[in-house]
Amino acid sequence: MTSPVVNIAKLPELRKRIFFTLLMIAIYRVGVFVPAPGVDVDALQKIVTRGTVFDIFNLFSGGALERFSVFALGIMPYISASIILQLLTVVVPTLERLSKEGEEGRKKITQYTRYGTVVLSLVQGFGISYGLEQQGVLLSDVGGISFFLRTMFTLAAGTAFIMWLGEQITERGIGNGISLIIFSGIVTRIPQGLRDAWATKEQFSGLFGFLILLAFIFALVSVIIFFERSHRKIPIQYAKRVVGRKMYGGQTTHLPLKLNSAGVIPPIFASSLILFPATVAQFSHNAKVQSIASALSSGWLHTALYVSLIIFFAYFYTAVSFNPVDVAENVRKHGGFIPGIRPGQNTSDFIDRIVSKLTLGGALYIAGVCVIPELLISQFGIPSTLASTFGGTSVLIVVGVAMDTLAQIESHLMARNYEGLMSDSGGRFRGRK
Repeated sequence: MTSPVVNIAKLPELRKRIFFTLLMIAIYRVGVFVPAPGVDVDALQKIVTRGTVFDIFNLFSGGALERFSVFALGIMPYISASIILQLLTVVVPTLERLSKEGEEGRKKITQYTRYGTVVLSLVQGFGISYGLEQQGVLLSDVGGISFFLRTMFTLAAGTAFIMWLGEQITERGIGNGISLIIFSGIVTRIPQGLRDAWATKEQFSGLFGFLILLAFIFALVSVIIFFERSHRKIPIQYAKRVVGRKMYGGQTTHLPLKLNSAGVIPPIFASSLILFPATVAQFSHNAKVQSIASALSSGWLHTALYVSLIIFFAYFYTAVSFNPVDVAENVRKHGGFIPGIRPGQNTSDFIDRIVSKLTLGGALYIAGVCVIPELLISQFGIPSTLASTFGGTSVLIVVGVAMDTLAQIESHLMARNYEGLMSDSGGRFRGRK
């Protein structure tokens, strides 16, 4: 890896992009520790317990929620607004036309996403401020409408600033800015997880068990890298055509279909739904609510429901984000066809069948990765901080973002005739895309 690092230092543009990205992430991490006014943080940390939906918000905010900083909402409102706009694109004809208008249409949808982020931030800010007042975690002489408005605008401004940081990283830095912000928040939990594992190593066979745990984490990351890069290649043949005095086409290419095309959306949605009863039970003393939350928090029913929700959302999100009819039409417009398959409806049906099979495999892979932390906690006594950091949604995000960022660095090096990051092995580093 010495040669690629030297090559990165030789490229002023790439060096500036990496430095700018690190600077923006550093600014974000500093903001995580800037507290919002009016809240007793020690009392709040007792409410933000693990096993509730607040843990997901705390994960994506990089620990800002439990500190109740100005970035307490994190980037979750932006993610929610993006998903809502993507779902509305399928059912609203105006948004569907915008999505097909190229760069100008994408800019308009991005603008709508920003507006939606601010609105969601204000709504969530009001909900959080009202809930904090009901739980009695405010400082003395704090409360009422003034506290609601101050908290709403503070948290909304923090989320808008994070959104701006992410867009600046994407435009002037390296990698996807929003993903890197989430990545940085999750990575900061790794030292705490390792420290907890070392402090409680006697619970799982001492030093030998600790080393086995590290080897298992390495194997898990390797498996995720393998599946995230896996895809099915559908051969596409383009017929020859004459334009003016030149002949085009006649070549054979392929259409890559990813095994996991839904990404981390299924486990995020599934976790939010399955943890919702536990969150309600925390604020309710009803016996029925407490029993439902207890049944869904652990055991075979929790695991079965969790896996079922992941599979459902994998198919749902793939159906929303991938349209076989549009793909088949684009192939036909460019004079292409799949050998042995008639263009048009037959092509779209063929692609749809393949995508359905791939989605099932990808959903089972995601479900397996997400269930592993629960097995580690229940069977081997692994600390929850380490299990949540190196399992499920966390490790999927960390590995995926790292792969995409390294792939962008690789493309910058290769574009300027430098050796890539994997030059010693004779291969080329590829991200998920």
